[in-house]
Amino acid sequence: MSTSLPASESVAEGTRLQQAIQKGEFLVTAEATPPKGGSIQHMIDQTLLLKGRVHGVNITDGSRAVMRMSSLASAVLLQQQGIEPICQVACRDRNRIALQADLIGAHALGIRNILALTGDPMKSGDYPDAKGVFDLESVRLLQTIQKLNTGLDGNNKPLPDGATDLIAGAAVDPQLASWSGLQSRFERKVEAGAQFFQSQLIVDFERLEKFMTQIAAQYGKPVLAGIFLLKSAKNAQFINRNVPGVKIPDAIIDRLARATEPLQEGIAIAAEQVRLARDLCQGVHVMAVKREDLIPAILDQAGIAPLSGTAEEEAGDVR
Repeated sequence: MSTSLPASESVAEGTRLQQAIQKGEFLVTAEATPPKGGSIQHMIDQTLLLKGRVHGVNITDGSRAVMRMSSLASAVLLQQQGIEPICQVACRDRNRIALQADLIGAHALGIRNILALTGDPMKSGDYPDAKGVFDLESVRLLQTIQKLNTGLDGNNKPLPDGATDLIAGAAVDPQLASWSGLQSRFERKVEAGAQFFQSQLIVDFERLEKFMTQIAAQYGKPVLAGIFLLKSAKNAQFINRNVPGVKIPDAIIDRLARATEPLQEGIAIAAEQVRLARDLCQGVHVMAVKREDLIPAILDQAGIAPLSGTAEEEAGDVR
């Protein structure tokens, strides 16, 4: 009996993200959180509003160690809606066998963009007593993806049913306290095959400029600055308390506190930061937790035009 392959088996000349990287375009990605339950409607409704505005939508994989729908399943659901996903894969919850199984499965389902992460510690999430795996970490996961793409498994044994074709990205934090540690980690990820980098939330743009000129520039890999939509002064204070390595300046918190419409002020601040990032690096990664619908407004205020491409292309076949 012959088995017909799903439409996702044909990925024409790389993903939209990969094509944009190759052309040197200014990259725009967004982030979406999978549902905590069986209904996907909110996730779909929010991300549909991003079509034509972003090169890809990151689907988080147990971010902050909080249990949610799997990143891979969510990525497939978005792809079915014509949205290009970037599937986050974290090492925290799976050993190297399960990680490779998911990566090969992603390829078979037509998911090509992968963001390789170590994963947040268990104690930060809703199951603090769960056992973390951490059989690999992000650099070794990138190396594993590189091997799978050349037709080898993690043990350097040939894959009898063919190689994968995955585009691997990685995270970077230009605000890391240790400059030497930042440089070493970035270099190792480039050597391990990272094709693009998405940064953590950026508040220190002078530090970002130093990182771009002194470290990133020599490697030619696009870096997307993490831009976070702050909804209120209270939201900013929460991030300062709960997100390691991030210190939102008092001036921004005061500005949000004084605003008669804090959410609109947050959009204006995010747009200003997008403009700053545009002068320093090759893209932005916009995070607007539970308000992904506001990302187009941020991009509009920042002067970022919709992506090139016809309406037919946007509504066409899903890769």
